[in-house]
Amino acid sequence: MKKLGKLASFLSLNIGFIILIGSLFAFWKPAAISWAVNYTSLFLGTAMFGMGLTIHVSDFRMMLRHPKDIFLGACCQYTIMPLMAWVLCRLFRLPPDLAIGVILVGCCPGGTASNVITYIAGGDVALSVGMTITSTLLAPVLTPALTYLLGGAWVQVSFWAMVLSVVKVVLLPVLAGIALQYFFHEQVEKIREVLPLISVIAIVMIISGIVAVNREKLLESGLLVFGIVMLHNLLGMGAGFLMARIFHEDYRKTTAIAIEVGMQNSGLAVSLAAVNFAANPLATLPGAIFSVWHNIAGSLFAGWRRRGVEVRRREMKDAAKESA
Repeated sequence: MKKLGKLASFLSLNIGFIILIGSLFAFWKPAAISWAVNYTSLFLGTAMFGMGLTIHVSDFRMMLRHPKDIFLGACCQYTIMPLMAWVLCRLFRLPPDLAIGVILVGCCPGGTASNVITYIAGGDVALSVGMTITSTLLAPVLTPALTYLLGGAWVQVSFWAMVLSVVKVVLLPVLAGIALQYFFHEQVEKIREVLPLISVIAIVMIISGIVAVNREKLLESGLLVFGIVMLHNLLGMGAGFLMARIFHEDYRKTTAIAIEVGMQNSGLAVSLAAVNFAANPLATLPGAIFSVWHNIAGSLFAGWRRRGVEVRRREMKDAAKESA
C-alpha cells in the first residue's frame, strides 16, 4: 500500500506531464485508446467520487470560519474565467465549435489539481480545498447557467440538460464519496494515500480518449486552440492574483486564490462537451488541451511562489538573528 501511495503522490505532483505523455501516445496510436471516449462520463464520475472521499466534515467547518476568503474565491472563479473566455472568443472570432468549448472551460469549477499545486507553491491549502469544494457544489447551477448566457450566442444550449449532466457526473459522485468517507472513515483512511491515483488515471483516460478521436482536428486547429487556452489560463491566474491583492489577502491566500481561479476542472468541460454538444466535435478540444497546459503553467507558477516563500523565511531568520 505504501508503494502505491508513493506512486499516487508522484503522479499527482506530475499530472501535467503524465497527461502530456498519455496525449502523445493517443496521438501516435489513436486506435489503442479511442475506446476511452465512450466512457468519459464514467471516468469523470470516478474522479469526482475520489475527490469526495478526501473531503472531511472539518473542511466544511473551515469554510464557515473563513467565509470572506471562500466567497472571494468563488466570485472570482465564476466571474473572471467565464468573462475571460467570452472576451477571447469574441476577440479571436472563434467558430462555434471551439467557442462553446472555451466557454465551457471558463464556466467550470476549480479542479482538484489546484489543491496539489497550491501545496507545492506553499499557499493556503485549506483555503484551496474550501474553494474547490464550494465551486464544485455550486457547479450544478452556475456552470449550466453561465454556459447558457455566454455560449448561447454561438450554439443552442439546453440549460436543464446541462444541469442534469453536472448533477450526474459531479454532484452525486462527490456526495457519495463524502458520505462513504463520513460513515466508513477508518476504512477510507487506510487507502487515503492511493485515492489520488484513481483520479489521475481517470483524467488521463478522459483526455487521451479525446485526443485519439480528434487527432485530425488537432492537426488543423491545435495551434489556435493552444494559444487561446494558454491566454485564458494565464490571464485568469493573473486576474485572480490581482483581485486577491486588491482585497489585501496575505501571501499564502493570494497564492491559493490565483491558482484556484486559473486552474479549471477541464475534465468536466470535456465531459459536458461530449455529452451536450455532440454536434460540435471540436468543442472537446479546449478542455483537453487546457488539462495539459494548466498543470504545466500551475507548476511553473508554484515554483515561482515557492521561491518567494523561501526568501521570506530567510529574511525572517536573518532579522531574528540581528535582533538577538
